Amino acid sequence: MTFAVAAESYDRFVGRYSDGLGRALAERARIEPAMSVLDVGAGTGKLAGVLAEIVGEQNVSAVDPSEPFAAALAERFPAAEVRIAAAEELPFEDESFDAVLAQLVINFMADPERGASEMRRVAREEASVVAAVWDYRGEMTMLATFWEAAAAIDERGAAARDERTRMRFGDPEELVRLWKQAGLREIDAGEIVVSASYEDFDDLWKPFLDGVGPAGDFAVSLDPGRQADLREEYLRRLGSPEGPFELRARAWYAVGTR
Repeated sequence: MTFAVAAESYDRFVGRYSDGLGRALAERARIEPAMSVLDVGAGTGKLAGVLAEIVGEQNVSAVDPSEPFAAALAERFPAAEVRIAAAEELPFEDESFDAVLAQLVINFMADPERGASEMRRVAREEASVVAAVWDYRGEMTMLATFWEAAAAIDERGAAARDERTRMRFGDPEELVRLWKQAGLREIDAGEIVVSASYEDFDDLWKPFLDGVGPAGDFAVSLDPGRQADLREEYLRRLGSPEGPFELRARAWYAVGTR
């Protein structure tokens, strides 16, 4: 289970991109004050925090199947409704929310079609249902470059986990098809570009060694010597940055109406 880690580890990994992405998603979902909103696969609460700023914490519900993440959510948002649950079995009545959002989770669902259907089910009439997925195959620089380096070090081992080839919904058209299959209408899709800052390369590298996600799972599977080789190859492919630097990341999104 690649997300059974401390919330702080995820926040240092891709969580640092999530605030900007969450704000962009909230805008596309037309989130307004006092709305009742659901964050599906809420993780450590980056999107939930954005939503709480807009609608009020008491109007936010959040679910995640990871116990460490759910515990962190409950601690960070004591006024919100937090439950341990998978997207495929949302523990809410039909038409419960004014908006339903899933940030960076659709591609990790065991059954995305069922998850999308559940998101629609709990959305009220005219509610927005929104999801975003990284552009793993292109401009999510942190992960795309990592997998290039991983393939150079251990082609077979990397191929078994490589998000560029193994993740679904790698383009907006695929997200649109999923939303249509779920029965959503007035569907719009496109890209969101965000960035993250790092103090130095080690600030980027160390979270991989906590084993977060498929990339972290691959990194910790290597012996120390191979980890060192991977680190050097990754550093080289990023241009050998010294001191602070930034990386850009593109996500695809789809928004539909119930």
